[in-house]
Amino acid sequence: MSELSSLLLASLSPQSRKQAEQSLSLLSAQPGFLRHLLILVLNASEARGVRLAGSVYFKNVIKQRWPSDAEEAPISLDDKNVIRPELVRAMISLSSPADKPLRAQIAESVSIVASYDFPERWPDLITQLVSSLSTVDYSISLGVLETAHSIFYRWRSAVRSNELYTVINYVLDHFVAPFVSFFRETATILLSNPNVPNLSVVAQAQAVLMSLFYDLTCQDLPPLLEDNHAEFFGAPDGSSPGWFLQFLAWDPPALRGDSDDTTPSVPSQIKTVIMEIAELYTNRFPELFSTSSAMAPFVQSVWTIIGGGGRPSVADDHLVAQCLKFLSTSVRSGLFQDLFRSPETIGTIVTGIVVPNVELRDHEIEQFEDDPLEYLRIDLSVPLVSASGSEGTTRRHAAADVLRALVNANLEAETTSVVLNIVSQDLQAYKSNPSANWKQKDRAIFLISAIASRGWTVSQGVTSTNALIKVVDWYVDNVLGDLQAGPGSIHPILQVDAIRYLYIFRYQLNLNISRFALVDQGATITNNPDAYHSSSIPELCLLFIRCDYIGTDIIYETRSQTFRRSMFTEVDIRDQAGNILTALFVKLEGPGTPEKIAENDYLMKTVMRVIMTARQSLLPIHEQILARLVQILSVISKNPSNPNFDQYLFESISALIRFIVAANPDTLSHLESVLQNVCTVILQQDIEQFVPYVFQILSQLLELHSGTIPAGYRGLLPLLLTPAPWAQKGSIPGIVRYIKACLAKDGTEIARAGQFTAMLAVAQQRLIPSKVNDNWGFELLQGSDEFDDPDIVLPIILSLLTRLQANKTDKFANLFAYFLLYIWAIQAEGFTPDYVIGVMEGIQAGLWGNLFTNIMLPEIPKMPVRDRRVAVAGLTRLLTESSVMRQGPNAQLWVGAFVALAKFVHEPQTLQRTKAADLNESDTAFTTVDLEEQNAGYQAAYSRLAASEVVAVDPIPNIPDVHLFMKQELTKAVSGNPQLGQWIQHSGATIDGLI
Repeated sequence: MSELSSLLLASLSPQSRKQAEQSLSLLSAQPGFLRHLLILVLNASEARGVRLAGSVYFKNVIKQRWPSDAEEAPISLDDKNVIRPELVRAMISLSSPADKPLRAQIAESVSIVASYDFPERWPDLITQLVSSLSTVDYSISLGVLETAHSIFYRWRSAVRSNELYTVINYVLDHFVAPFVSFFRETATILLSNPNVPNLSVVAQAQAVLMSLFYDLTCQDLPPLLEDNHAEFFGAPDGSSPGWFLQFLAWDPPALRGDSDDTTPSVPSQIKTVIMEIAELYTNRFPELFSTSSAMAPFVQSVWTIIGGGGRPSVADDHLVAQCLKFLSTSVRSGLFQDLFRSPETIGTIVTGIVVPNVELRDHEIEQFEDDPLEYLRIDLSVPLVSASGSEGTTRRHAAADVLRALVNANLEAETTSVVLNIVSQDLQAYKSNPSANWKQKDRAIFLISAIASRGWTVSQGVTSTNALIKVVDWYVDNVLGDLQAGPGSIHPILQVDAIRYLYIFRYQLNLNISRFALVDQGATITNNPDAYHSSSIPELCLLFIRCDYIGTDIIYETRSQTFRRSMFTEVDIRDQAGNILTALFVKLEGPGTPEKIAENDYLMKTVMRVIMTARQSLLPIHEQILARLVQILSVISKNPSNPNFDQYLFESISALIRFIVAANPDTLSHLESVLQNVCTVILQQDIEQFVPYVFQILSQLLELHSGTIPAGYRGLLPLLLTPAPWAQKGSIPGIVRYIKACLAKDGTEIARAGQFTAMLAVAQQRLIPSKVNDNWGFELLQGSDEFDDPDIVLPIILSLLTRLQANKTDKFANLFAYFLLYIWAIQAEGFTPDYVIGVMEGIQAGLWGNLFTNIMLPEIPKMPVRDRRVAVAGLTRLLTESSVMRQGPNAQLWVGAFVALAKFVHEPQTLQRTKAADLNESDTAFTTVDLEEQNAGYQAAYSRLAASEVVAVDPIPNIPDVHLFMKQELTKAVSGNPQLGQWIQHSGATIDGLI
């Protein structure tokens, strides 16, 4: 372990990072590694960077290997027993403010270990924490409280279960009483003494105590806290304000930050959590807020804190938003109508609380001018309309939600009247002096958008509106002109507002008119690039954000999703796509450095949307587009820094391949020559962020070949049959897809070269044993059709049975059952039902009956809908082609299989091909990518390129109607063996039309 410090130091340098991480990985498998690493982290004589790197590595090893069933070598029980008691002591020793970054990593480690071991294997954890609390040394107490919060915080999003409540009750028994006592002592110190020593640390401890109060009450109300409700919330008669109301008014000058700070002060943090608690109680425990006298002081506190725009600082954004969320929740609860129903109160809320918090602030305008993409990112990060009514992380969106709460609380007429009066004044002010009063129009558009919106979904925008607002008329009178305004004629933020209005109300508006208005706007931008400010580019970003609309133009439907065409089509932008892409590329390439280029993921997403909209119309300029994309890829590959940017870049390349080759297959060779060069460099340099994408791109190119494939594809296979490429988990799906494509396009040559057995060995040795990657092992096996060699079949079956015996999971059992049905359904040569049964019986007598009864029959009903056609075909072949299934004790298995088959038949919709299978490939790609964008593309484990994928190949194309196939085959089998008919009758199951 002597080299541990130098390895951690080396891991901080880009030049030596990879080698250092590999060495650390090997070292971490040695017994006692974690203890040595923790000692290093606590050693104050070590370099600070090394200690911080060590704390992060410590947490990551705990996270990956503490579970007993971890994919990598799990931490031994001996090491666990050594580490557990050291963790709290480590937290205490890192109690100084300078050690806060280290303490945060160790606290997270405690939380991870506790999630697996507490309380069964770590019963003294709470005792350790409580015994370390002290009002003498708040530095230590702060670390203890932070550790407790890191453990209990997980309860906030946990699903209720007996196991969860067992843990919570254990904590309540041992922690709540000391917590209340320590809360009381700390609050008394802060509120009774204006000159508290170490005020900042004590206040931080109080902030964490507030968070712990939320943790302890987020699932249910602890009896002790319920008994002491008045102490915290105040007496019902108002005689005592309670701790929370006192801290809402507490704002010592020594803890106030500067006006230009972006980090909230500790008093602001305390107030924010109190408002979160008040919102929680309003939702979960309304009986404790059942009277207006109990609620009124908190509502009054909101007015005191944020009324009149009194907290404009960025540092207070979270506090302001949370106060507004509490107000929305109180209105929606319906319990306090007498507090909010009077017109005077509504007018005060709208003019004194809502309006000041929707006004654009100077820093927001500066941000739009300096970084318009970041402005858009924040502005669109939370929808203007919240489906749940409780979301809104910015103060503007939270203020808008207050308006919607009032409207939905049967106060629509009163609220709308007040808002319309303000909007009218704002529009008059704008008309009198547009250049000076443009912010008033921005506010007017925002207020109208908020008050008019009653129901909303991601895919449709606003679905129901305020009947008192004529959304379409208002658009024509006040918005459309801004959308069509020439360069420099109005403030660009107003044009962004106009596009946002169109985007939100696309369900209500005439989209044909709106579509052409936006396309005209795009043409103006691209035809006059020098006349436009840089802030015009975000309009293009908004222009091509996924914008499906409701209409009759449905592509296809499934049980859970309706696929509709995008608002924009290839015809709309084909004449301008080149200019638009040129403008975007110029903007993207401007910064020059990899890090700066990769910051612009919004622009890159827009490039992707333009390509996916323009499609085959890009054929004349596809070489120039590809060259620009590859140039950007070459630059950012020097230092990949933004996963979302990477996703959109590769998705753009993939979409270009898809549509251009579809337009002209002869372009494939040029695309290959350009992309194989850059892909080769990425693989040679092992740029791990890009390798998963590269295999998908290469697979896509390979799958597009219809004849003999270039030798370069075959030359990559030997590398893929070595362990190294499989070490990166994110690459495995892409590698499996590549190998499957090679088998499909070049299977004969692969078999001749003797590589097929090596491919199956990868599945058997690396994928099937893995609980994470076993599905990819089956994917690879199902992509192989060379099953006629017993020397191949037996090892496959043995590897599957070994995994079933050693580490069976529900997922693996289902995959195993489907695999057997699949190979029977496709009639894999040599892999007949009787052959498989014979192999299993040869391993152990009675093995087949055991597997079929305990694995196959329970899993068959659980088959996903997409797999059921194949499952029915496989079951039918088992019933009609296997003679062994009709002999001796197997007769009962035959009856069980028939019953399972009959259950499928009673859900006929599961036996039909989906309409998606008959779609044009390009349409499928487009809608698939639209769906992917809803979930933000990139995932650390594996980022699928939706545009690279083709419609799934039907594994049984020779059986177009599986229901008819099943009845014909069973009828034929019964005719040849009347005993089968008797078994069917005695089974009690029926299939219509089957004799």
